[in-house]
Amino acid sequence: MSSETILNNRYRLVSQLASGGMAVVYKAIDQSLGRTVAIKILRPSLTVDPIFVARFQNEARSIANLAHPNIVTVHDVGSQGPTHYIVMELVDGSDLKNMIRARGALPLDKTLRFGIEICAGLGFAHRAGIVHADVKPQNVLLTKNEIVKITDFGIAQAWSDTQPQQRESVVWGSPHYFAPEQAQGEKPTAAADVYSIGIVLFEMLTGRLPYVGTNQQELALAHIRNPVPLASDVNPNVPKELAEIVRKVMDKEPNNRYRTADQLGQVLIAFKERYESGGTSKKVTGSSGNFSPDMTTPSQKLTSPQPPPQSTMPSGSVSPISNNQPSQPNYSQPPQPTGLPTQRVNIVPEAPRPPSQSASNKGVPIDPRVGNVYVGGAQWQNAQQVQNIPAPQPNVGTVRPPAPRPMTAQPRGREYEADMPKVWDTVTVVLAFLAFMSVVCLVPLYLIVITARLG
Repeated sequence: MSSETILNNRYRLVSQLASGGMAVVYKAIDQSLGRTVAIKILRPSLTVDPIFVARFQNEARSIANLAHPNIVTVHDVGSQGPTHYIVMELVDGSDLKNMIRARGALPLDKTLRFGIEICAGLGFAHRAGIVHADVKPQNVLLTKNEIVKITDFGIAQAWSDTQPQQRESVVWGSPHYFAPEQAQGEKPTAAADVYSIGIVLFEMLTGRLPYVGTNQQELALAHIRNPVPLASDVNPNVPKELAEIVRKVMDKEPNNRYRTADQLGQVLIAFKERYESGGTSKKVTGSSGNFSPDMTTPSQKLTSPQPPPQSTMPSGSVSPISNNQPSQPNYSQPPQPTGLPTQRVNIVPEAPRPPSQSASNKGVPIDPRVGNVYVGGAQWQNAQQVQNIPAPQPNVGTVRPPAPRPMTAQPRGREYEADMPKVWDTVTVVLAFLAFMSVVCLVPLYLIVITARLG
């Protein structure tokens, strides 16, 4: 298309900016308003279907009502003969995909800022009942000030609604970001957009895609079947808590994700505030933005407990479990213990074991969260796997406080008897004496009755 082409005697096409599976984007001049715009012209293979054209125009009009700083503004939609186009604001910058290709994994603060702005734009659309259906870094434009502008609303949604049997020929242009339900042919929803945001977050954090394949079918099966990778396993500088958030967003089941982009945005904002205030562990290396991972998860915000000393259990450590009520552990300000080499941690919860089953581990504190025992080096291991651990020698000169009581091998009945006050023994003696006197008084009466009957 030459630079002299003018659409509807108003939009003069200047140069081609980009090309995709469904449209070609041109830089143009709006001669009526004297402003530079971007015009997306649909490919002729799509415009032969009048149902799709009508659906696309309706989607474009709906998107034109979305006035949000993180959404590319739609100025106009129209046609000239077989040419159908949509006029949008021109974003003078690049897109997120080019940034990732050039830099690899992005700094954490930039990833969070981009992710929050993506969620803000898509969340605004979700509240209006509009699903993007094709979220990917190529559709996340960045201004010169690195402000996110989401584009390409409506085309993928219109095509999937009107041509479900042919969707693979067009929408499969971005199979790396497809939700599993989209790969199975289901209609895209807000939860599908959230899944795609998770893929984009993973790519920003690691510089690579979570799933790869030689063709579209392999990628579809990977989204459906492959385990969800953890971003911190690919890039150790990713905080564990953020990696868990991204993994939840990429869950295979839509009901297990956040329902809308707004919900995900609030989670990212909360994490960003905790991170910046020091609520999560971080270590900045110079100004490169590389951070050490935070080994905490959203479901378990516990730090490693303090190991036992050779005498009595100090405050701040985990008390042993008895058959009575277990004492609550105090995890505040744990020291950095040194001891045995790092052991594998068993994170599967187990039921507390009775004292008879853990007699070989007597004196070793048990983690009340998972039923494990402390093995040194701030590590806890399954009680059945720890053998021949010597018990700490008690300090004979130390007077134990009455509470909390240490774990003993006694059954509950003996321990209860040891706690019985002396008044119970006196009452028993008095009752026995009264019973004895009653019997003594009844014996003469019994003899008198027998004598009277015999006489």
